[in-house]
Amino acid sequence: MIIAIPVDNNKLDLHFGHCKKFALITIDSENKKILSRKDTDAPPHQPGLLPAWLAEQGVNMVIAGGMGQRAKELLDSNNIKVVVGAPQESPEILIESYLKGVLELGENCCDH
Repeated sequence: MIIAIPVDNNKLDLHFGHCKKFALITIDSENKKILSRKDTDAPPHQPGLLPAWLAEQGVNMVIAGGMGQRAKELLDSNNIKVVVGAPQESPEILIESYLKGVLELGENCCDH
């Protein structure tokens, strides 16, 4: 399973659609551990582009701070699960918390 997290300075970037980089974390969901991390540049901002691009990267889930409703719908149509309201932590902390079932989510900080 691959989880994508928008990042800036090795912390969650709260602005999913405008982030410059993604951490693509491959996990072993059965054994609940991180296998690898690859940071990659996001494509230039263009409405509707990220969901298809993330699907091409093999992403199964996105953990984000905030995300607009249309982006959520497009990710869902690409069979990518979305978790929003995550805190501004490192990708590893977010993934480990998620795998342990203790990831605390707040409000979706995006209103469009």
